[in-house]
Amino acid sequence: MKTIMVMAAAISLSIGASAQQKVIKQGHRGCRGYLPENTIPAMRKALDMGSGVLELDVVISHDKKVVVSHDPYMSSGFMLKPNGDSISADEAKTLVLYGMDYNEIKKYDAGSKHNVLFPEQQNFRTYKPLLSEMIDSLDSYAREKKLPMPRYNIEIKSQPKTDKIEQPEPQEFVDLVMEVCKSRKILDRMNIQSFDVRPLQLLHKQQPGIKLAYLTANAKSLEENLNDLGFTPNYYSPYYKTVTENIVKLCHEQGMQIIPWTVNTKAEIDALIALKVDGIITDYPGLF
Repeated sequence: MKTIMVMAAAISLSIGASAQQKVIKQGHRGCRGYLPENTIPAMRKALDMGSGVLELDVVISHDKKVVVSHDPYMSSGFMLKPNGDSISADEAKTLVLYGMDYNEIKKYDAGSKHNVLFPEQQNFRTYKPLLSEMIDSLDSYAREKKLPMPRYNIEIKSQPKTDKIEQPEPQEFVDLVMEVCKSRKILDRMNIQSFDVRPLQLLHKQQPGIKLAYLTANAKSLEENLNDLGFTPNYYSPYYKTVTENIVKLCHEQGMQIIPWTVNTKAEIDALIALKVDGIITDYPGLF
């Protein structure tokens, strides 16, 4: 079985543009390698860099708004208080978005503090947007720039142990997200993804037309993960270091596309392309 690293050594220059053009480029949280994550400017830059799909995360505020944010709290790593003060690691866990109304959330600075994980990231004051605002802004931007209309890969951030603490229960979460997506008429250019099987199972049963992606980051086999999920999704999205030639083959045999996350070097992107994955989720869309 050929692993990613073995394949990386074997890649030739002849992989070429034709192979890469067939691989869907997904901008992870927009393009957080270059601009603050999950913000409208980062998503616009990802579109400018040719990302066919915009990957983003959503949480729910106290007043039941769908907010674009990976963390369910105000991260000490890159968030600042409205007055510009830093947030300590202990304090961050008390600033849970599910306990805050959106008008309060929007006042926090999501872009001025440099994220040390991304040395190339440019910084400026910005905020966590609503999903509805982000879709409106990006669709308008694409029309203005005469770019292809964006597709959205929307991750529902939930886990059973934090129900009613960091997020509502799965049914309410799904209903709130889908209400926004339906109102913005993006059902034909979106999918929902999650590590949590529960929202995916609800959508599979209640809204079978919605495309779904199962995120994984474990040592289980493909068969074991699909057994946990209970059905075959449209997309299988494993942590990229777990991808092998055989897993790609098995996914394709079962009619799934395989889209690994989060791949941030040119060598690893090329290696996965050589394994014939269908898409790449990356913080650096410019590497393609």
